[in-house]
Amino acid sequence: MNKWTYTALLAKQAPGHEVFVFSANPKHVLEFSEIERVSRDAEGELRGFQRHQIASHIKEIRDYLSRDDALLPNAIIVAFVDGVKVKRTGTSIVEVTIEAQSKKPGFIVDGQQRLTALSGLDKPEFEVFVSALVCKDYNELRQQFVLINNTRPLPKTLIYELLPTVDGLPERYTARKFAARVVTKLNFSSESVLRGEIYQHTNPTGKLSDTAMQRIILNSSSDGAIRQFIQFEDRESRSFHLVNNFFRAVAEVFSPEWHGMSSRESRLRHGAGLIAMGFVMDTLYSNLNTVETDVFIKALRMIKACTAWTSGTWNLTQSDRRPWNGIQNTPTDIDLLTRHLVRHTRKALGAFDKKEKNGS
Repeated sequence: MNKWTYTALLAKQAPGHEVFVFSANPKHVLEFSEIERVSRDAEGELRGFQRHQIASHIKEIRDYLSRDDALLPNAIIVAFVDGVKVKRTGTSIVEVTIEAQSKKPGFIVDGQQRLTALSGLDKPEFEVFVSALVCKDYNELRQQFVLINNTRPLPKTLIYELLPTVDGLPERYTARKFAARVVTKLNFSSESVLRGEIYQHTNPTGKLSDTAMQRIILNSSSDGAIRQFIQFEDRESRSFHLVNNFFRAVAEVFSPEWHGMSSRESRLRHGAGLIAMGFVMDTLYSNLNTVETDVFIKALRMIKACTAWTSGTWNLTQSDRRPWNGIQNTPTDIDLLTRHLVRHTRKALGAFDKKEKNGS
């Protein structure tokens, strides 16, 4: 039989329930706690409640926790049905004894990925907080799991808005962080034609989707104009001027479909329209090698006839004709609209070059 004794802090919460917190070595937590993954037995009965491990997520956590300056202030939540004794002392400080006989008495309710990541590290002095509760039976334990894990996650708009101010994040946030910085500048710079137009957590009156605007930056960074700016120290400024000047031209050429419109009233200000126009921006830059608003205006005027932002019909393909508001914010529709606009843009560029050569 294994036994662990901890000094814990008891919290006064629901009557008849004991909730306490203590610090422990992650390996010890795994010795007295089970990560019971959800599955079904031979009769089809549901067993366990934890989701399966996410290897990439665990690796990210492990990469961070392997650092000497790593901190993990949020607690692992463990629930017990039996196998735990709480010795009261007349104060909030109590002595907790956990005993494991034939099976582990605790169940991980929250923090399994963090705990798994820590188990693979050689950091014997590193401890985690364990927030524990004692349940009367397994049904109540599962109930607590559902309630604790059913809380509303942080809005993505808030997370994305915070990214530019945070350093030391996992690698997958690097591109998103750059995009978030450019979008924030577009939304708050006095030089921006989009100032105050983009919905963000701190700008709830904005009408343009922040995720759509970030997608424009991400797409261009991956295989477009902004990818060519990455080598420069002022890449953020170059990216801002490209997008700002392009949308200044958009607002000029498509003025009735742009100014004062919501995404429901104009597909130009809809997520699908914004992302598709981002590809038009990259196509124009690739062919014209300019970020000048006046040049963008001339080119966009040549594709205006093929658009149906607020009325009319989209002739996307020979067999796909839709009303103006038939474009939805789905990958398929975004791809169709992008192909339609880019195809007409490339066609217009041939005529554009001729006009430029003729000086008209």
